Formats: sequence, C-alpha cells, structure tokens
Amino acid sequence: MYEAARGGDRTYPDTRPIAVTAAYEGSEQIAEARDLARDFLADVQAVHGLPVSDRVMVTVQLVVSELVTNARKYAPGPCLLTLQISDGTVEVTVWDSDTTLPVARAADADRVGQHGLEIIMAVCQSFEVHRQPVGKRITARVVLADDPDGDVAGRHPS
Repeated sequence: MYEAARGGDRTYPDTRPIAVTAAYEGSEQIAEARDLARDFLADVQAVHGLPVSDRVMVTVQLVVSELVTNARKYAPGPCLLTLQISDGTVEVTVWDSDTTLPVARAADADRVGQHGLEIIMAVCQSFEVHRQPVGKRITARVVLADDPDGDVAGRHPS
C-alpha cells in the first residue's frame, strides 16, 4: 500500500486492477494531476512489471491534463481523477459536477484553443461520457503497450 501523496490517495491492491484516485479543487493542481499520472505509471512499470512505453507516459499525462483542465474550467466544485490499469489499457476517468456533456467542435484552422477533446479522441483507444446523478464521468482509454512491430497501439480505425 502507498500512502497519500500530492493531493491523492494511492491504492494498489494485491490483485488487479491497479488504481489510484485523487480529488482536485483548484486549477493550480492540474500539474499535480499530471505528476500523479507519471508517478502512477512509473510504479506500474517498476513495482508491477508492466510495460509502459514513452508514448503511453506522455499520452496519459496529456489526457489527464486536458480532462482535469476542462473539469476545473467548466464545473463548480472538485473533480475526481482515477487512473486504473484494466485489460491492457490505462483508464483515465474524471468526474465533475457539471451535467453538460462535452462536444468536439468542428475543425477550424482559425480557432485558437478549445482543441482538448479533439486531441483526446485522436490519441485514445476509446472515449466515453456518462451522466451521473450528480455531474458526469468521462473515461478515456490508452493502450498500455506499443505493438512489438513498432506500430503505435492507439485508437482503433472506425
């Protein structure tokens, strides 16, 4: 078992799934959420012996940053971040109190900003949004390991 670190409790049970959850209330904690993701994946590799490519490390930190940023920007109150290893993927789940579902905007070369959801959908294997009795839960999945032949194991073609 790990003890509380950087705003979140780390819980690694002896059986799968491997997971960590943290609550964030301020925009200054977005960097802490990225750090939690990096430390979690480093532990997944070092402690549990699961492969974590550089691509996965960077991609998961990006997804965490985008989802937590959006939660802090658009929803009142705290947001909850859960990282979990399940079926060969890293599940990044963010809950926030706003019931408004995110919508990817149409491509616009002149638009500055507001590309986070587009980026997440491009780099993740899957992306789901579910309304909750209070707020919503967004889950993005990133394949844990790259293909042995060197192909990036990301979003499946439609």
